[in-house]
Amino acid sequence: MAALHWQKSSYSPEANGCVHLAAAEDGTVKLVESDDPDVILTTTPEKLHAFILGVKAGEFDRFTV
Repeated sequence: MAALHWQKSSYSPEANGCVHLAAAEDGTVKLVESDDPDVILTTTPEKLHAFILGVKAGEFDRFTV
C-alpha cells in the first residue's frame, strides 16, 4: 500500500480540529480528523460529494446544539 498524501483546506487554521483528506489508490477517499489521527474513515468520492452538498444545503443543521 502506497503512503497517503494528506491534504487540508487552506482555510483551516494551524490549530487542531482539522479534517484531512487523501485519495487512495483504490479510488476511495480517506478522511482523518487531526485530534484523533488513528481513526481513518473511508468513503467514495460520490458519497463525499453528496455529503458536502447536504452540508451546504443545511440538511444537517438540525443536529447542531
